[in-house]
Amino acid sequence: MGERPYEYLFLPLEVQGFSLYMTRNKSAQQQQMTTPVLASQLYFCRTPETRCLAWCTRTTSPSSPCLLAGGSSPGASPWTLAEILSVRSAELLPFPFDTAGVSPKPAASAPRQQSSMAVQVTVLPSPRCLFDDPVQICVTGLLPQQEVTLRACLVDEGGELFQAHARYRAGSSGELDLTRSPALGGSYSGVEPMGLLWSLRSKTPYKRLAKRNVLTPFCVDLEVYEGHGDMSRLLGKCTHERSFLAEGVKRIPVREGRLKATLFLPPGPGPFPGLIDLYGSGGGLVEYRASLLASRGFVTLALAYMAFEDLPAMPEILELDYFEEAVHFLQKQKQVKDTGIGVLGLSKGADLALSMATFLPGIKAAVSISGSGFNSFIPLRGDGFTIPPHPYDLGRMKTSKESDLVDFSEILDDHRDPATWHCRIPMERSLAKFLFLSGLDDTNWKSDLYCQDAVQRLRHCGRKVEFCSYSGAGHLLEPPYLPLCQASIHKVLGLFVQWGGQWKEHAKAQEDAWHRIQAFFWQHLMDSDTPKSNL
Repeated sequence: MGERPYEYLFLPLEVQGFSLYMTRNKSAQQQQMTTPVLASQLYFCRTPETRCLAWCTRTTSPSSPCLLAGGSSPGASPWTLAEILSVRSAELLPFPFDTAGVSPKPAASAPRQQSSMAVQVTVLPSPRCLFDDPVQICVTGLLPQQEVTLRACLVDEGGELFQAHARYRAGSSGELDLTRSPALGGSYSGVEPMGLLWSLRSKTPYKRLAKRNVLTPFCVDLEVYEGHGDMSRLLGKCTHERSFLAEGVKRIPVREGRLKATLFLPPGPGPFPGLIDLYGSGGGLVEYRASLLASRGFVTLALAYMAFEDLPAMPEILELDYFEEAVHFLQKQKQVKDTGIGVLGLSKGADLALSMATFLPGIKAAVSISGSGFNSFIPLRGDGFTIPPHPYDLGRMKTSKESDLVDFSEILDDHRDPATWHCRIPMERSLAKFLFLSGLDDTNWKSDLYCQDAVQRLRHCGRKVEFCSYSGAGHLLEPPYLPLCQASIHKVLGLFVQWGGQWKEHAKAQEDAWHRIQAFFWQHLMDSDTPKSNL
């Protein structure tokens, strides 16, 4: 056989060292070589004539005809370098190696392509973690500079499939590390360690990924496919579990008095800071944020106030003493520190959080997420007073002809008009600390404008207020790595509504907001800048 250019495929074998035979030509005596050979130096091929296997090092070249070979057909001479170089790439095979001897062990039915068994997907530091934990996703066993596509798949509790994918090129060592390797396109681009999680989306339009049962994890299949094409050849995969409840955290349903809630208790005697968690006008009892906060060291009460069990979907009025009952319930828990209660709310829950901090002395700190400094939609009745909802006109609601999505952003009367100021929440009276969070791309509610107004009112009275506004973030600022939902159905209204947000910017905002919320509560409820648990 004449010498040919290098056409064979490099196939690494995962072994650390073994004995090999070395020969320089067919007539040479075989000489045992016991020098350890690293896996990254070994590559394998076969000839169609003998259907046998041989191996050589990466440094082998026509000008340096050193061939590491063995295990040819019985009675056959070891292969020469020229014979190795004559093998076409289509005839290449990986094979398992018998480290106890010096011969390769041919597989019973070896595929004519790169072995997917050598490709491994790993999640560090563990394949199981809390949903708000960042992880390091790595791929090993690839060819140098090999082009691959990574895909994440998650099926929610309703059977809806959420997917994300990104195209990558392996490094010179045949590895990928998503904390360093840039995505070349797909659902995102650039170095995004958690991009496969925050870019998950359903093919069904307007689906929101949310956790219903916090006792079970979300399972994410992480897959590696050959090339940047149709993802037809799977090279490797693993399953990554992301939980909403840390080990030892207790989940306790609460139906005490009028309360419809779930209590989450961190493990241990405490004392821990106590929080009340409120979601928006979509109603229901939403637990996943509360369970994650409890996993980070907060006794957290997820509280329903509408559209749950016997609570009406659209109450004619909300009673402040219902929320006061929740405060008293939390204060009675032995594990709760007696320095005051915190409350956080999203959307409608945000203005309720501000009202609780204003009128209920047990509240020491409040977080408003995508909210406003006035009462919205439903009258709030307290002891001897009622705050009416800010005036609105549903006739100003806009519906897109192309998407049927509803835009609520213009339904409110101008909040700067003094005629609306009787709907304001008089936060200036409160001694509580406040944190306001909003997104500049909120297309559901002018939350940034409304939060700025509330912050200015407080600062005008000499109050120190924390405020963070996020470029590119939408209305639904959730715990980190939950994917952006730009539009979904409003469960109470039965309409598909816009929420806004840009994918990458919203993901970054959620990470930052989550850390700010925890640090804020630790500082003002425990007089500590950082929690003992990992922020």
